[in-house]
Amino acid sequence: MKKKMRRSLKFLPFVFCFLSSLFFGINTTGAASEMFMSKGEAIYVPVYSHIYSGDREHPFYLTATLSVRNTDPKHAITILSVDYYDSKGKLLKPYLENPVILKPLATNRYIIKESDKSGGSGANFIVKWKSSVKVNAPIVESIMISTKTQQGISFISRGRVIQE
Repeated sequence: MKKKMRRSLKFLPFVFCFLSSLFFGINTTGAASEMFMSKGEAIYVPVYSHIYSGDREHPFYLTATLSVRNTDPKHAITILSVDYYDSKGKLLKPYLENPVILKPLATNRYIIKESDKSGGSGANFIVKWKSSVKVNAPIVESIMISTKTQQGISFISRGRVIQE
């Protein structure tokens, strides 16, 4: 009897995890359960030219990369605009003069140099894109990175759709 009980208890953590995933809706497959399809969007992406550290709010300047990734394996998308705004909402730089075609599974990047402090800690991009057919929505994110002496920092910020 004790042997059976011990054997049953070995499976308890697995049963608990399985039931928790059903109850709480946890995705146990490791992949998104739904794809989001669209013909175009405007996406807001936070980007930081610097962040603050310490009690004296010492600025830590960062290089930022905006990455626009076409996740559709069959269809191109058109990037209509990539506009960079400062912390007060003022347009600092339109990165595109003309729309750009982004082929299936291709990626474009846009860089803000570490020496460019004009955006501030509340800067952002607005990226507008379109397609003639519904496609997998692109992934648009910013990657910030910097190293000073023995200290380094890096993080990402994912874009959010603000208009379809």
